[in-house]
Amino acid sequence: MTHPLGNPPSKIIALHLNYPSRAKERGRIPAHPSYFLKPPSSLAGSKEALVRPEGCELLGFEGEIALVIGSRAQRVRPEDGWQYVRWVTAANDAGVYDLRYADRGSNLRSKGGDGFTPIGPRLLDARQLDPAALRLRTWVNGGLVQDDTTDTLLFPFGELIADLSRQVTLEPGDVILTGTPAGASVVAPGDVVEVEVSGNGLSTGRLRNPVAAGPALEPYGAMPKADPAEREAAYGTAYTPEPLLDKRVEEGLRSVAVATLSAQLRARGLPHMSIDGVRPTLPDRTMVGVAHTLRYLPLREDLFKRYGNGMNAQKRAIEELQPGHVLVMDARRDTSAGTLGDILALRAQMRGAAGVVTDGGLRDSAAVTELGLPVYHGGEHPSVLGRRHVPWDTGVPIACGGALVQPGDLIVGDTDGVVVVPPELAEELIADCREQELRERFITEQVRAGHSVDGLYPLGPDWREPFEQWRHSQAPSQASQGEPA
Repeated sequence: MTHPLGNPPSKIIALHLNYPSRAKERGRIPAHPSYFLKPPSSLAGSKEALVRPEGCELLGFEGEIALVIGSRAQRVRPEDGWQYVRWVTAANDAGVYDLRYADRGSNLRSKGGDGFTPIGPRLLDARQLDPAALRLRTWVNGGLVQDDTTDTLLFPFGELIADLSRQVTLEPGDVILTGTPAGASVVAPGDVVEVEVSGNGLSTGRLRNPVAAGPALEPYGAMPKADPAEREAAYGTAYTPEPLLDKRVEEGLRSVAVATLSAQLRARGLPHMSIDGVRPTLPDRTMVGVAHTLRYLPLREDLFKRYGNGMNAQKRAIEELQPGHVLVMDARRDTSAGTLGDILALRAQMRGAAGVVTDGGLRDSAAVTELGLPVYHGGEHPSVLGRRHVPWDTGVPIACGGALVQPGDLIVGDTDGVVVVPPELAEELIADCREQELRERFITEQVRAGHSVDGLYPLGPDWREPFEQWRHSQAPSQASQGEPA
């Protein structure tokens, strides 16, 4: 497209987070603005197509207010920053999340593609506008999806100009994208995105860009790929993750006892699948979920300074949880320091976790119990983890309570304890557990009737026919428990 001032800008600078509504979606409020660059070749105009390459599924839109610099700015004070803005217009900071992994931080390939920065259609004279009284709205297929104002920005526009011009000279024609509010999400070929900026009775009109399908990328570098974390980031509040565990398998595992699962695993040559030495905060609850792992290493004070502070592995593990995950912690069976407290337990619950298992200590045990989140732990302890542990890494195979746990294993807990179930064995285990429990119910009835356990427990040849007769005499709902899941 032709740049609004007649010539392409020397640079396009985009801000990560600026609207409180978006910061709330992302779960963090930055202390300072942070930026990335988009190439001038990404500029486009109204009615030009946003092209999603074949193989990409996560083309994101972000309605934004674009500032066009009018005069050279170097080391500008915040109170003078707005004077260097000549024009205001609407923009769409588009990009494909499928490539974000390849240039994380720079966003070059994910956000810098040709046509990924449409602006327009009209320029508003900045001298006629109050920068704190602008309204930004975005529509997808005619439905309003973003609507926010600039009166509560984390970083007002004058501050952005001052911050950038401390080290980066802003030239006439440069474009600054000032962040997107809540509601940004994903669009697909056939959709239409419209963005409008208004203020003081003036309007840019709607920047209108249809979404079109494009050819696949040539296989010369990183290729598109999408994982649950990128889908969640791309869709925002509209994201509905795929269930980690098939509902039928989950219900099947809930229907059988951990003791029975342990026996069936042992019968298959897997006698070391129990997580030993842990007890439940909620003995009457059954926990079923998919393992996400966290590993602690022994305390080393010099390394704790590097690995234990800020957004450490413990906090990352919590934020990586998806609905249905069980966070399994390897604390080397050292219960002399807490590995989980009430705040992180609450966050895990808010993320949709099915439970937590740690062979270390639990802090704030009464408050954690009140949350209603199933937690299995090695014992209560008041100390913080820094007394004994360094949070080291997540999503790796670990040892917890003597059991090897891989990410993706199935975790089942009840009042007897916790077992690790290989996913590929789940369905046959459920069927065999139901059969075993049906037999044990029959045996229990016979023992109550006064029979000896000799030849009865386990079920011997003389009792096979009586058992089959008993099975068929049961109500269909009971007899069906012996059938495969």
